[in-house]
Amino acid sequence: MTIDNIAPKEKRSRKSKPVIDEKAPLLPKSREGEGGFDEFNGASFSGAVFNLSTTIIGAGIMALPATMKVLGLILGVSLIVFMAFLTEASIELMLRFSKAGKSVSYGGLMKDAFGKYGKVLVQVCVIINNVGMLTVYMIIMGDVLSGTTSSGNHHPGVLESWFGVHWWNGRFFVLLITTLAIFSPLASFKRIDSLSFTSALSVGLAVAFLVITIGISIFKLATGGVKMPRMLPDVTDLTSVFKLFTAVPVLVVAYICHYNVHSIDNELEDSTQMKPVVRSALGLCTSVYVMTSVFGFLLFGDDTLDDVLANFDTSLGMPYGTILTDAVRVSYAAHLMLVFPIVFYPLRLNLDGLLFPSSRPLVQDNKRFALVTTVLITLIFLAANFIPSIWDAFQFSGATAAVCLGFIFPAAVTLRDRYNIATKKDKALSIFMIVLAVFSNLMAIYSDAYSLFKRSSPRE
Repeated sequence: MTIDNIAPKEKRSRKSKPVIDEKAPLLPKSREGEGGFDEFNGASFSGAVFNLSTTIIGAGIMALPATMKVLGLILGVSLIVFMAFLTEASIELMLRFSKAGKSVSYGGLMKDAFGKYGKVLVQVCVIINNVGMLTVYMIIMGDVLSGTTSSGNHHPGVLESWFGVHWWNGRFFVLLITTLAIFSPLASFKRIDSLSFTSALSVGLAVAFLVITIGISIFKLATGGVKMPRMLPDVTDLTSVFKLFTAVPVLVVAYICHYNVHSIDNELEDSTQMKPVVRSALGLCTSVYVMTSVFGFLLFGDDTLDDVLANFDTSLGMPYGTILTDAVRVSYAAHLMLVFPIVFYPLRLNLDGLLFPSSRPLVQDNKRFALVTTVLITLIFLAANFIPSIWDAFQFSGATAAVCLGFIFPAAVTLRDRYNIATKKDKALSIFMIVLAVFSNLMAIYSDAYSLFKRSSPRE
């Protein structure tokens, strides 16, 4: 069961009409007396903005400073802004064709355009993308709390720094306790608007992380503690050219929120506000992304790690440095804990819809709800303990499912144009998105494969 099973609705204020389909799992209503009242009158504009912003600002922000190391500041910042505009365009196409076909889910949109196999393809991509993202969240949690090792250098986690190395602050045990005590309870909510408060808090924690990072960077720059970063990429041979494309999947993943757009739209009190919600969320996230990328790369330069949080493992040679670096890591770790359920929500919905397409709504079957939730959280927990780097996870999900969800599927629906509403500009943009997505990701995959071959050659 996915929200694709909800009956089509008029996109107007929810206060003026009841929900017709009793199977709708996201909008429970009840009536008392003739006047009646609504338990849920729809999500607010601010709640929708926070939920969509939280969907976007996940772990992707932590890998963005590393993309500046590959691309240089000028090209890197330009691509961040460009990807924001391209993401807005792809979501606008999704919403327009969803309205024309009265589709209330991403799967429904693809089913309307390409039949049942289109819907299944979306469900599979959401599962791959979101499992990858949630695995990244757990990897970062392990890096922050228990430490990580990169290029032979160990970067201690917060718990290691505070209490020393013990069995109970090792990666496996810390992730187990975090999963049982935090992730599992937050993943038990059955309506996405129930997470609007935690979403607002998570955005606040991300901003706190950003403010502290900017403060540290400005202090280090004023005292001569850092060098000016590279403005342009370091291109010396063909291999370095191909390496530039490895940053594209990371940028794609950083803006993927398409799988939650319909869920947020369905619960929005006034669905005509969805486009302003998207613009507001993208504007907020782009500002955070640009500042994090610039100041993170400024602070660490070419020593920037794939997960920039791992760089904050020393006092940085400044007053109260240890306190500030711990505050940076703990604030963002807390942010990711609150992002987890927002990304988990569509993952569970799509897996259930793929495995049990004819069953009753998931929210009405507590046993199935608990089973799907438990299986998914266990899978993510195990993956986080065996995948070594967030860069590996980002490139895999970005080069596969994320690029399909973000650009290829919306472009394909537009080119299919069942309702003859696409303009020439829409179709030209769609062709551009598909070509860009396919070419850049093929180059990224080739670059990764070539690098692995080069590293293994001396040992042969």
